[in-house]
Amino acid sequence: MREFILENLTSGEAIDISVVLLNNLVAIIVAFFIMFTYKITYSGAAYSRKFNITLGGIAIITTMTMSIISSNVALSLGMVGALSIIRFRTAVKDVRDAAFIFWAIAVGIGCGVSQYTLIAVGSVALLCFFLVTKSGAASGKQLLVVQGTTKAQNQVEGIVSEHFSGKAHLTVKNLSEDACELVYTVSERALKKADSKNQIDIAQRLMRVDGVTRVNLVEQQDDIAR
Repeated sequence: MREFILENLTSGEAIDISVVLLNNLVAIIVAFFIMFTYKITYSGAAYSRKFNITLGGIAIITTMTMSIISSNVALSLGMVGALSIIRFRTAVKDVRDAAFIFWAIAVGIGCGVSQYTLIAVGSVALLCFFLVTKSGAASGKQLLVVQGTTKAQNQVEGIVSEHFSGKAHLTVKNLSEDACELVYTVSERALKKADSKNQIDIAQRLMRVDGVTRVNLVEQQDDIAR
């Protein structure tokens, strides 16, 4: 019994070089496909080229790992033990990026076991999915931040209410003895419609108010204004 266990742990199947080369070639092609999909479907303001390149690297590394562990049981057990002690502390800035990481890992696993059809169909399906949902990735919310003196507060509130026909929601009001800060939330559609109707940009209109020192329009995405 002991000899049987040792034989199964230490013996490994002969690696076919042609299969390994084909697996890695397919992995490289699909890796570039993932990178292309990430680039054309990214809707944020801080696109990271390094992260995109890393996605392709993950697919190729996973393919190599699968080729190693699939031919030897002992190596697969050792690989599981080694990976279990690694801790990755890099935070994912966008939850959508996690989907691409899992996609790259899945591609590596599929290429490592030569499941080319499954990888091709799944990758095309994901491309279509990300293209369809691209427009919905952004929240479409704008933050209108107005800073000025306390004397201008009432006039600012009146102008904003009239400009947006009451569709701008006051979310933050900071007041001090000499200064005030008002933060409104308004949809991008309502902002464009109101500016077109009044034939003037809300920022320009507010800057004409005596006492207003600064007006900022900030895009809000996933609860983070940037």
